[in-house]
Amino acid sequence: MDTQKEKLLRNDEIGLWIEDYGYIFSDFDPRPISQRGLSEDFIEEVKKASIVKDYDSLELKFLVSKKNRNYGEESIIKKRLKGYFRKHAMEFRNEYKKMLRQGSSFVVFGVIFMFITTFFLVNNPGSNYVLTFLAVLLEPAGWFLFWEGLDLLIFESKKKKPNMKFYMRMSNVRITFTDY
Repeated sequence: MDTQKEKLLRNDEIGLWIEDYGYIFSDFDPRPISQRGLSEDFIEEVKKASIVKDYDSLELKFLVSKKNRNYGEESIIKKRLKGYFRKHAMEFRNEYKKMLRQGSSFVVFGVIFMFITTFFLVNNPGSNYVLTFLAVLLEPAGWFLFWEGLDLLIFESKKKKPNMKFYMRMSNVRITFTDY
């Protein structure tokens, strides 16, 4: 038993003690384990435990009482967890890339609008009402797109990155069950 505890203290393992497999899944979901939603508490515990681990290859180890082990369910749970982590890793990565593309587009279009506005102001001595109106319209649009794009690229993308990194790391996690 002491060797189990020592192994859990290694830097590449996330160890969780569970009495039965129900702790992994939502209490409110009546579906079978192969389809059941994961518990938010479980996900939060894994997130907290993985933050202190600085290794790329992690092991998620469940310690289950010997009398409650079911090897058939463990196989299903491993597949279910792997699928869940991979799915969410791809979703967060796609959202992150989309945000970077959108931010870049905003910045580029903002700069283009500012160049067009500058062109209108330099080449218009003030007598052409249509060009003056376009300059008045495009200048704030250019600034808005420019700053919103920078906000997406710098600040909003930072908010998405921790979840993306967590799910990317967990999509490669090795999942094991052992009894105590």
